[in-house]
Amino acid sequence: MEKLTYTSAKKELEAIVASIESGELDVDALTDKVKRASELITFCKDKLTKTDKELQKLLEELD
Repeated sequence: MEKLTYTSAKKELEAIVASIESGELDVDALTDKVKRASELITFCKDKLTKTDKELQKLLEELD
């Protein structure tokens, strides 16, 4: 399995949103997609938070 990256998570989220908006999902698949979207959102949020903290630390070291 490919290691999840921010870019791949974002692309997968975009695909999920597109499939939901198109109305092509049945109720069972919709539940699974929403659950996966929630996992991806959490991953992206954590990644952005970690990156922000790392950047702040690097900028502080430059001062």
